[in-house]
Amino acid sequence: MNRAALFDVDGTLADTNHLHVTCWWEAFRQAGHKVAMHDIHRAIGLPGADLLAHLLGDDRDTGGDDRLSTAHDVLYGAYFDRLPALDSAGALLRELDRRGWRVVLVTSAGEAELAALRKAIDADEAITATASADDVSEGKPAPEPVLHALELAGAPAAGAVFVGDTVWDMKAGTRAGVTCVGLLSGGIPQADLEAAGAGTVYRDPAELLRRLDGSPFGTA
Repeated sequence: MNRAALFDVDGTLADTNHLHVTCWWEAFRQAGHKVAMHDIHRAIGLPGADLLAHLLGDDRDTGGDDRLSTAHDVLYGAYFDRLPALDSAGALLRELDRRGWRVVLVTSAGEAELAALRKAIDADEAITATASADDVSEGKPAPEPVLHALELAGAPAAGAVFVGDTVWDMKAGTRAGVTCVGLLSGGIPQADLEAAGAGTVYRDPAELLRRLDGSPFGTA
């Protein structure tokens, strides 16, 4: 049976959540919307359209959505050449690959953004595939991105572990029937991750790597 190690990227492998918060905040400000950074932070991890609906409401004028998303993308793109990987993120992926896990990234990042993130993580040789939100009809917290990742890995839910940093990750993984591991590196409290479905929680990729043998990756 193939085993799949599924990973969210922003906040899980790359220290980018707060960059996204700042860029969304500025995009909202430019468009005349007053949205608190705390609220934006809690919405990070949702696909763009869902993030806007979550923060601005379903009754907003959706005619401004493309402008907001473009503004965020332009602002965030200024950081592409220096996006920071979290400590030991690449080493964690390489170690799982060495142990026979099929590593699949589960992300809503666009092509250019994903290329920049993968360059920062520097573990391309360990990555089997990438499941993008563009490949499915619904993004996280719906299970479709995780189910698509399982298909790419050729693995059943029973043989998969999904690592993420947001409640949206944990909800998507739980709904897909996989084991969920939460990381605190995205800034979401442990209690929130556990309430959303995380069976175990670690500080960051470095701690997960150090404790790998006792983690779901070591016992699966």
